[in-house]
Amino acid sequence: MSQKAINWSGVFPAVSTQFRSDFSLDLEATHRVVSNLVNDGVSGLVVCGSVGENTSLSAQEKLAVIEVAKDAARGKVPVIAGIAEFTTAFAQDMAQQAAKAGVDGIMVMPALVYSSKPHETAAHFRSVAAATDLPIMVYNNPPIYKNDVTPDILISLADCDNIVCFKDSSGDTSRFIDLRNTVGDRFVLFAGLDDAVVESIAVGVEGWISGMSNAFPREGETLFRLAKQQRFDEALALYRWFMPLLHLDARPDLVQCIKLCEELVGRGSAVTRPPRLALEGETRRQVVAIVEQALAQRPALPDVGL
Repeated sequence: MSQKAINWSGVFPAVSTQFRSDFSLDLEATHRVVSNLVNDGVSGLVVCGSVGENTSLSAQEKLAVIEVAKDAARGKVPVIAGIAEFTTAFAQDMAQQAAKAGVDGIMVMPALVYSSKPHETAAHFRSVAAATDLPIMVYNNPPIYKNDVTPDILISLADCDNIVCFKDSSGDTSRFIDLRNTVGDRFVLFAGLDDAVVESIAVGVEGWISGMSNAFPREGETLFRLAKQQRFDEALALYRWFMPLLHLDARPDLVQCIKLCEELVGRGSAVTRPPRLALEGETRRQVVAIVEQALAQRPALPDVGL
């Protein structure tokens, strides 16, 4: 799939990476997870993101996950790889290796651990963009990464031709409007927070990087399309059903929550690599109860052309 063929729209699940009980990488299970998502009609895939436990993987493992996802996607949807590294040089190198592995685009996070100043954050993205011709999605997730890629920072990168997309997980939907007011449609806008997706669509986002669509992909794609088609009564009915699940995406333990949901609905394993530990006790019971209630009340989905 060439750069021009990427259709930056629709739901791109933040795909989970599958591990065995001994925490070793399970490529066969990861292939199965990706194949099932593609069969359920998702619009794209993001591997090696936060939900994909990027920072728990070695460089070789990240590339293996990319190759498996490309094979499972069968050219039907674009595969985007997360780039989450400690230094700009590491991020440049991983972007180049991901390109060799056949990825269609990359989702670049700010440099991890170091809380950079705005001009340093901008320089990081600019330097990674200069090291590759892959199309780039800039990823902002200030609650998790303690680094806010503000509209002003993004606007300063408008001259970088291959920075084409912006994923915002701040939860502040006014930022999407501010960007449109300032630079028009220079960047494709993506929602990154599950429990603010309909509001984000209402103010103009074109896509959604979704955690909970790993477990409920048809519901996620249907919700997105209903909102894009401005069928808001139907969208809100589905959104209300979905919201207790979507809130799980906004928690510090979102990866454990999402992977437990995948396991409960038979789509994957709940195993995460330490330091992420399995949910236990009351926390686990709460998540199980949310999933059980959702399954008991699972709605018939309106026709959106899936």
